[in-house]
Amino acid sequence: MANTKSALKRAEIAERNRLRNKAYKSAVKTLMKKYFNAVTVYAANPTPELKQEVQSKLSEAYSKIDKAVKRGVLHPNNGARKKSKLAGRLKPLTQTAE
Repeated sequence: MANTKSALKRAEIAERNRLRNKAYKSAVKTLMKKYFNAVTVYAANPTPELKQEVQSKLSEAYSKIDKAVKRGVLHPNNGARKKSKLAGRLKPLTQTAE
């Protein structure tokens, strides 16, 4: 346990930041899973409505990843890798449809 007042405060701040970071990381993972599920459904039955839903889920995931990078929760390269993974999952489906 912290002995000094400043060390106690730093411990409280670290805990607060840990919980905030955990919330961001959890939200990113959840949005990525929702996007991957939407892509799977779209791959089985490609319709314009499903494509629109996939695009909206992609946009949400990109937004959350960018915010996490901006706030220092994720390293920029980690965010870029996640976004690349998202885009790579959809690319083969859109190229065959065109």
